[in-house]
Amino acid sequence: MICADILGVSTLACMLANPMGASQTDPALLGPFWRKDAPRCRAGESIARSNTPGAAVFVTGRVLDVDGRCVPGAMIDIWQASPIGLYENQDAEQVDFNLRGMFEADGEGRYTFRTVKPAGYPVPTDGPVGDLLRASGRHPYRPAHIHFMVTHPGYRTLITQVFADDDPHLDDDVTFSVIRSLVGHFERHEGGSPPAADVTGPWYTLTYDLTLLPGEMRVPVPPIP
Repeated sequence: MICADILGVSTLACMLANPMGASQTDPALLGPFWRKDAPRCRAGESIARSNTPGAAVFVTGRVLDVDGRCVPGAMIDIWQASPIGLYENQDAEQVDFNLRGMFEADGEGRYTFRTVKPAGYPVPTDGPVGDLLRASGRHPYRPAHIHFMVTHPGYRTLITQVFADDDPHLDDDVTFSVIRSLVGHFERHEGGSPPAADVTGPWYTLTYDLTLLPGEMRVPVPPIP
């Protein structure tokens, strides 16, 4: 699978299987780290369940249809790497389901959650993947991102990633996954009035709306149980 990713085959298949550039949110790869049955969370709740040092990020947005109407009750499944670039199922220092959560859009289609700013990370470079990258003079890095999977009956399941706009690898993501529409503005704040009283140091806000196409709701089979 990783060989297909770094050759761009996975992203090409994703683009061919999903309409691009219309009024819906563009898709991106599911990746190997999604887990089924993430914990249900309250609006605004933090998905950092371990002691996870890093700058706080407060994420808000709406789930909409292609006509701009809200989609109440849509389920938003979130997962991401930590500020050191590891998912919890790669890192014994993180508790189970750290930096994962399931949120329900409210009556106006709004969702909100708290997290920590993710870091980019390298894909594994042992074996043929590393050989291919070294032979082509390429680095192994993915830019920092947050994964979203949005579901609601009557709508096509949206699987996408929102990338941090300050990451140095937006233009050369090793998996060719970055689409400009998926680059989110992680606005940095120095001081001010953060949404939570325990925030110290710089913090970030991200606002990103997610637009669904009508169609059949399907949930993938998790690659990791």
